[in-house]
Amino acid sequence: MSTRHLVDPQIVPLLDLFPRVELDAAPIAEIRANAAKAYAILPPPVIVPERLTLPSIHGGPDIPVFLYRPATTRPGGGAIVHIHGGGMVMGSVEQMQAGPAILAATAGVPVASVEYRLAPEHPFPAPQEDCHSALAWLAGQADALGFDAGRIIVAGESAGGGLAAALAIMARDIGGPAIAGQLLTYPMLDHRTGGDDCPYRNPVTGEFIWTRASNRFGWAALQGDYAADDARRGWFSPSLAEDLSGLPPAYIATGSLDLFFDENLDYARRLTAAGVPTELHSYAGAIHAFNAIPDALLSQRFNAGLLAAAASMTAPQNG
Repeated sequence: MSTRHLVDPQIVPLLDLFPRVELDAAPIAEIRANAAKAYAILPPPVIVPERLTLPSIHGGPDIPVFLYRPATTRPGGGAIVHIHGGGMVMGSVEQMQAGPAILAATAGVPVASVEYRLAPEHPFPAPQEDCHSALAWLAGQADALGFDAGRIIVAGESAGGGLAAALAIMARDIGGPAIAGQLLTYPMLDHRTGGDDCPYRNPVTGEFIWTRASNRFGWAALQGDYAADDARRGWFSPSLAEDLSGLPPAYIATGSLDLFFDENLDYARRLTAAGVPTELHSYAGAIHAFNAIPDALLSQRFNAGLLAAAASMTAPQNG
């Protein structure tokens, strides 16, 4: 059964812009080249970033980071570590600059977007360690960049949302740096989704853009030879974390037709049960990456909510 009739009419053009492709059907270099063409539809950034190289605090190679600084910074406001999407295996900050730039411009805070290493060449925990190193660097730049180190939040889309959730768990487990909020856009959280041990059997999710087969490929690439049987399993796949208490407040936005719909709802439920303030938004008729059609009313509602959440989470503590 096709779910095309359930897709919001203003989002339907996205189905032709991004025809269905199973990621394991081509070499990784070809997958990345095709993805780069698709990302070319994104608008240019509203802020030109500074391109920096940061040292890893985990013994890895230096990490490229794109720093977006708004023309006017809110006094006493925070900052954002942004993590791009791409299924753990593709994408780059270079190709997806519009999102972090608009976060910086709207929230009035610096945004550091991380060029983390990609799987399968660099499986777990390489991407997580790169993101944690960027968080540690940003926390150390509070005086130089003029923000409150106690108001740093993490944000990301798809795989980037999953890595942002993982970073929140990782920072809690190893004692920092402190994170004030999680801004998770259709996050990729559960490595079981679409596989034999998938706990979700929703018949109307995952037909378009990011499919079950692609999800299996992305997670297998990230997992490498990691057995996911130690205390770090929540860093790998946040849905595997047994204890979600003590995590920062979360804003989760997803779509009713997105493959990640069920895992996102389940994660929101578990966060709430663990005492974590959680705001959840599900958009009817929305597929994965639906906001790539910026003029759709659905995307406008999504963007308004996301940007308001970013501004609220990074607001000065006294305002």
